[in-house]
Amino acid sequence: MKIIEMNLKKGIAKLIPESLDDLWHLSNLIYRGDEVYARTTRQIKPDEEYGRPKKGERVSVFLGIRVEKVVWDRILNRLRIHGAICQAPEDIVGKGSHHTLNIGVNTPLTLVKKDWKAHHLERLKRASEFSSKPILIVSLDDEEYCLAFFRQFGVEIKVEERVKLPRKMEAEKRGEAVKGYFKKVLGALRELWNIADRPPIIVIGVGFMKNEFAKYVETAAPEMAKEIVDVKGVNNSGAAGIYEALRSGIFSKTLKHLRLVQEASAIEELLESLGKGESKITYGFGEVEKAAALGAIERLLVADTFLREAPDEKRRLIEEIMRKAEQKGGKVMVISTGHEAGEKLLALGGIAAFLRFPIE
Repeated sequence: MKIIEMNLKKGIAKLIPESLDDLWHLSNLIYRGDEVYARTTRQIKPDEEYGRPKKGERVSVFLGIRVEKVVWDRILNRLRIHGAICQAPEDIVGKGSHHTLNIGVNTPLTLVKKDWKAHHLERLKRASEFSSKPILIVSLDDEEYCLAFFRQFGVEIKVEERVKLPRKMEAEKRGEAVKGYFKKVLGALRELWNIADRPPIIVIGVGFMKNEFAKYVETAAPEMAKEIVDVKGVNNSGAAGIYEALRSGIFSKTLKHLRLVQEASAIEELLESLGKGESKITYGFGEVEKAAALGAIERLLVADTFLREAPDEKRRLIEEIMRKAEQKGGKVMVISTGHEAGEKLLALGGIAAFLRFPIE
């Protein structure tokens, strides 16, 4: 995310999203009641007293809207921000009308909030510091392969296919089939690699197939081989292997700049503690609110949609819990619901906490 200007006294942030991750960050930053300003197009109908109306003309105009709804359109890779117009040229459209701003990658916008909370600023800082490139993951064995991007908002599966290779006893047939298999995987991998501006690559899989594929890439595509930053073993292949690797934390060193790994690790730690029946864990809004009032929260985990989609009064209460936790030296982590970790937190009520001491 490129921050062009930040004026907290006026509540203004002028921003340019530079990646899909940035659009995800914006979808969690823009709330009902905020104001968003951007250049858009608006259909202007001719003001004719008589005769059949003619088709309106679309003109470029700079509009401001008071936000009522934000939808992340992942198919078209844009945010659709709908609300009542609060600023517009009077000769084009009147205030009070409604409009939808379509915000895509590299679309400048101005976001105005009455009150920028600490977690808003932390998210904006994080978005501005991270690389816009995702990580490209190859998960394969001799039965299936899967290609996916690791982004800040979660795992984005791009290609998934099962294969049937000759048995190992048929060495000659199997050798030729494996070469054809690797060629097919490499072709799909190259296409994604080029689309995403040549990001780092990680290869995972069961057995020796992952190592054989990495060696094949060294010969068949040396320019891509230079971007293979890790080769790891897992117990599952395909998409299941990717989620296993994420849960187990084996990517932590390689993906240390990705928030996704930290979030998955925190949720796995939470579930493990709950499974052991430890008393320094609590979850659900009521119990976490009680812990915050007692100053007992060491780490607070909040699901992004639980926070963003809550009614205004409930959201203020959630943000008050976050504020109290931070005042007492606790750490707050907003968890993305775009991957397994966030979904698991939602199943626990959307909010949970690690405690300094047990509470009754």
